[in-house]
Amino acid sequence: MKLGHLAVVSILAVSSCAGQSVEAAFQKFWSADSPSSAAKAASEIEKAKVSFDEALRRLKAGRSYGPQKSDVVQMKNRTSDGVEHFFSVNVPPNYDPAKRYQVRFQLHGGVGGRVDNQPRGTGEIGQLAGAEQIYVLPYAWDTQPWWGNDQVLNLAAIVDALKRNYNVDENHVVVAGVSDGGTGGYFVSMRDTTPYASFEILNGFIAVLSNSEIDDGKMYPNNLRNKPLFVINGGKDRLYPTSVTEPYTRYLMKNGVQIEYHPQPEGEHNTRWWPEMKGPFEAFVAGHPRDPHPDKLTWEASDAAHGRAHWLVLDAFGTLPGERAILQDLNDVPSSEKGLYDYTGGAIFNRAKNPGRVDLVRKGNVVEATTRGVTAFTLLLSPDEFDFSKPVQVVANGRDVYNGPVARDVKTLLKWAAVDNDRTMLYGAELKITLKK
Repeated sequence: MKLGHLAVVSILAVSSCAGQSVEAAFQKFWSADSPSSAAKAASEIEKAKVSFDEALRRLKAGRSYGPQKSDVVQMKNRTSDGVEHFFSVNVPPNYDPAKRYQVRFQLHGGVGGRVDNQPRGTGEIGQLAGAEQIYVLPYAWDTQPWWGNDQVLNLAAIVDALKRNYNVDENHVVVAGVSDGGTGGYFVSMRDTTPYASFEILNGFIAVLSNSEIDDGKMYPNNLRNKPLFVINGGKDRLYPTSVTEPYTRYLMKNGVQIEYHPQPEGEHNTRWWPEMKGPFEAFVAGHPRDPHPDKLTWEASDAAHGRAHWLVLDAFGTLPGERAILQDLNDVPSSEKGLYDYTGGAIFNRAKNPGRVDLVRKGNVVEATTRGVTAFTLLLSPDEFDFSKPVQVVANGRDVYNGPVARDVKTLLKWAAVDNDRTMLYGAELKITLKK
């Protein structure tokens, strides 16, 4: 049966309205000023009945960026725990909104000498400038040091704000720091790995975090295995000389933490070596982009608040019968590590909290998990990594825990797009795994 002219016009009009509705919903999504606002806008996209493929295409393309002033921009935020933070953003000269820019967080030292959240100096990167990129200078102080959960929230909020205003290369966001800032880099790497490509530790010392006033029982050196580190310490550093720091660095390197180590035998507690090390530093950053969907992951936590690493989310914790004890724990230092064992007494950090851990290895649609202290976890499946036309198999501790189809879901796609605000890290399905007690 042939459609009449009026029927065709009516169908075209409906199609046009639907297209306009989708376009308007996505514009609202892109203009959202926070993940929570984006989540509300995502519900409107769902109501517009957009297809999965169309939503995926638009999310990968991302928002349109406009011109921005090339200068030092002073900004602020209030983290979800209610703390106000200031930070400065150094926008490159001749900023081009069509180009994706590398981002370097530069964490300062001397945290204990700062008593408030107010900015210091001009907010410029200064002598530690390197390749063309966006520099971010956040601030820490005595009650909100880099090694606190509030600062983890702060850095994550800044990453989100930057991506909403500047064309950021999501896979080249790095955290660098000097002295206390370098120590803070170790902390962030152990607490929140997902947004970052690598960590650059300059004159920092991981053992500072074992101080009884800092160590909250939730420091997990196993988590350092997820991202590469660039480490510099000086032989004549009055605070953290290589004679003290190097046993830790070598131990981590020997046990699966990827570290490019550049000891400076004549180095003191300053960055006078920067002119010589700027080239290797920037080459390391450029050569280690983030893999948004790594085939191997290990993550340890004691609560769901810090339970995510990329496509792995730890949901529930507890001991299971017959649980494997084959997971090497970097926190447990064997007596054969002579110098380091003497410093640590057998453990780098205390274990006041009972943690849970999952190690993942993905090969195609097959995921192998080794767990300890975790009773439930979620796998976020990317359409770039999983073939949704075939079954997905999950093996946990040598036993099949899932083997079957997984459907792509627009709601899930939009949910995590609102959370991550990331064109390169999109998820088409959630696969929830519960391990039997």
